[in-house]
Amino acid sequence: MNNKSQLRAEFRAQRAALTSAQQEQASRQAALHLTASRWFRTSRHIACYIAHNGEIDVFPIIEKIWQMNKVCYLPVVSHLSWDHLWFTPFEPDTPFVLNRYGIPEPDIERRHWIRAQLLDLVLMPLVAFDLLGNRIGMGAGFYDRSLAFLQRRNHWRRPHLVGLAHDFQKVENIQPEPWDVALQGVVTDKRFYTIAG
Repeated sequence: MNNKSQLRAEFRAQRAALTSAQQEQASRQAALHLTASRWFRTSRHIACYIAHNGEIDVFPIIEKIWQMNKVCYLPVVSHLSWDHLWFTPFEPDTPFVLNRYGIPEPDIERRHWIRAQLLDLVLMPLVAFDLLGNRIGMGAGFYDRSLAFLQRRNHWRRPHLVGLAHDFQKVENIQPEPWDVALQGVVTDKRFYTIAG
C-alpha cells in the first residue's frame, strides 16, 4: 500500500468515526469560515459537491449561495467522456440521479452543463491536504483533469480552487504528481488556510 493509499484509508476511517452531531458542527463551522472570505463574497458562479463518505457537508454553503442570489453548480461525470467533470446549475427543486459511483448528481439536460472555465469558485472535497496546496482526492483524478487548463495559464484568474476538509486531514507534506492542480486555499472546521504563492 503506498503512502497516499494509507492516508486515504486512515482519514476515511477517522471521518467515519465522527458522530452525526460532530459532522454537522464541522460543516457549519467550515461554512462560516468560507462565506466570510473575499473569494466567496466576490464569486457569483460557485461549484459545490454532494458530500460522500464523511466529507464536509457543503449544504450550509449552498443555502448561503441561494440566499445571496449567487448560482450554485454541482459536478456531473460526463456521459460523453468519462475522464472529466461538467458542472450543472443546482436549485432547490433540481432532480437527481445516481452516477456510476453511487453519488447523486443533477438530472439536468446537457445543454445546461458548463465547463469549469466559466466558474468563479470551485469547492473541492479531499482526503488529505498540506499547506502548499497539495491535495489527495479519491484517486480517480476527475478534478485534476477537469482543471488542467489552469496549469497552462500565466495569470490565474478563475476559477479559484478551495478544498474543504476536517482540520485533522491536514498533513505535513504531500508529494504532488505532475498532473496535480494545486489548491489556493483550504477551509476546515477550524479556519481558512490561504496557500501562499
